[in-house]
Amino acid sequence: MEGREPIAAYAFYYHNDPGFLSRTNLTWRLALAPTYLDTEMDFAHALGKDTDLAVGMAGGGFADSYNEIRGGKWIQGESFDGYGGEVSGSLYHLFNPGQLVPLNLVVHAAAHYATYARDDTAANFQLPPDNMDFSIRTGLRFGGIEPTLYPDLAMELALWYEGQFRSDSGTYGFDGDRRLESVSHLFWGSAALSYTWPGTKQNLFARIVAGTSVDADRFSAYRLGGYLPLAAEYPLSIPGYYYQEFSAREFAVINVSYVLPIAPNQRWNLELNGATAGIDYLPGTGQAGNWISGVGAGIMYRSPYNKFKCIVNYAYGIDAIRDTGRGASSINVLIQVDLGRIKSSKFTPVQPDRWQGWNWLLGR
Repeated sequence: MEGREPIAAYAFYYHNDPGFLSRTNLTWRLALAPTYLDTEMDFAHALGKDTDLAVGMAGGGFADSYNEIRGGKWIQGESFDGYGGEVSGSLYHLFNPGQLVPLNLVVHAAAHYATYARDDTAANFQLPPDNMDFSIRTGLRFGGIEPTLYPDLAMELALWYEGQFRSDSGTYGFDGDRRLESVSHLFWGSAALSYTWPGTKQNLFARIVAGTSVDADRFSAYRLGGYLPLAAEYPLSIPGYYYQEFSAREFAVINVSYVLPIAPNQRWNLELNGATAGIDYLPGTGQAGNWISGVGAGIMYRSPYNKFKCIVNYAYGIDAIRDTGRGASSINVLIQVDLGRIKSSKFTPVQPDRWQGWNWLLGR
């Protein structure tokens, strides 16, 4: 509500189709946004009874854009647009078939090309070079979280590593004052739980994510802030702040939300959320204070069987730096329409992935 910030919005259509083309060993996954397409084909049991192989592609506009935010200010002269595309291959291995909570090994490799263009970028700011980068991501995931607003029941324990290798490195910016690293390594872990009490339909969701890095730069660093819960597999949300306001080489963040029905038919709900994080800022992007917190409250309407959800939320960034001092307010609006949900207590778990979109990892 004060100052200008980068656009913090998304809209997308998501489709997950097990048994694609009437074949039980194919799953097609599609995520379609106004300027971006992300799709993957999964071949069940391609490398053994419990090992799947998948190929994917993605690309479009603005997905590689970068916004520089320092000290609570969006610096448009150091921000720019980015466009690109990628091809990928993935391997999914299920260690415990038949168990209620699956344990999966994920190996994902991708080749990604990005090109950059000026927006309101300063004339003397040199853009980073267009480049091809290769990444390898692997991890163990026990359980998983559906890419939905406030899933009824879910849990996850996960450990991840991602290596990023760029074809072009070096300096850019004002007289080479910032660097594009040739190799960056990221390590992070997550623990999450979502539980809904059957009778009262009260929902509690809690997640802790912590990570560190080696040779991170502005493109590979962790970005924290804002409240767009489906923007990434691990969105690192902190209500009341700009979207991706903070760049970190190390961090730990705790998110907690609580949904309480306030009407007899349980359609109208009070939604409360909060987050706190400790941050070791990426050099050149920091601000005073390494601990930040935010809180929010709003009203959520949900239709029968959760086919439609709408949330209007007010959030306050307790430690946000703005022109008037500490503290910032924001309004968030979230809408979800489930076009395929059936009247059943069962669900088909799927997962969003930061780079490739969503993978069908559970429910083998």
